[in-house]
Amino acid sequence: MLIILNKMMNISTTNLSTISQKIAAILALALGLMSVFAGSKVLLEIDTKDYNVLIWLVSYNVIFGAISIVVAYFIWRNYLKAKSLTLFVLAMHFMVFMYLKIVSVTAASESIKAMLFRTSVWILIVLLSVIIPKYVSKQKQ
Repeated sequence: MLIILNKMMNISTTNLSTISQKIAAILALALGLMSVFAGSKVLLEIDTKDYNVLIWLVSYNVIFGAISIVVAYFIWRNYLKAKSLTLFVLAMHFMVFMYLKIVSVTAASESIKAMLFRTSVWILIVLLSVIIPKYVSKQKQ
């Protein structure tokens, strides 16, 4: 698929990898900013919800929103730590999603859906910032 896209758009493999990482960074930044903004409004009681709010989950989302902003910067700058931090954020979101889905009896369906959304976006970020650049670098050899 990448080879076809590469030939159709006449993009060098280096540019394809860079573009992929930039898109991942933008996604991580957008999701991080949304998490910090929305979660902070709930924690500061500016925004109220008509469903059960788990304060620990909102706090987690704000903290990982801030971490996501840092990871976005690392991805954008192509720092070595970006890969491990990206995988860490995905793993944490996946574990919290599984907890909410399987274990928690107090989590609202909105919270579960929001965590599924975050996990899905982070799967895409890993694909764009880790897997595609790794694939592209193998194609160069």
